[in-house]
Amino acid sequence: MKQITCITCPIGCRITVEVTDGEYRFSGNQCRRGAEFAETELVSPKRSFSTTVRTVFPGAPVLPVRTNGEVPKGVIADIIRELSGIVVKEKIGIGEIVVADILGTGCDIIATSNMLKENV
Repeated sequence: MKQITCITCPIGCRITVEVTDGEYRFSGNQCRRGAEFAETELVSPKRSFSTTVRTVFPGAPVLPVRTNGEVPKGVIADIIRELSGIVVKEKIGIGEIVVADILGTGCDIIATSNMLKENV
């Protein structure tokens, strides 16, 4: 038996998961989405995340970025390591791609600020 707190909506249901012969049974979720979240969290957890990357612009030495979707939780450390070597050299803005298909995840790393276009 395992307990998971659902993050799909603000309710934050505490879901109890029991696995019997490879079948999942859920209790405590107030909606179907909670059960779907709990199963995904057990089988293949995914997350979206935000961080910063370096730039060549002295007025904005770092640019905030995020994934444009969810990536497998297990590769986040590898993605962060990959991003540590990225230096933005162009004046990009919100939604523009910094790194396409990061580590083959199907997600892009996108800018979340217009600071390079506005202030540099």
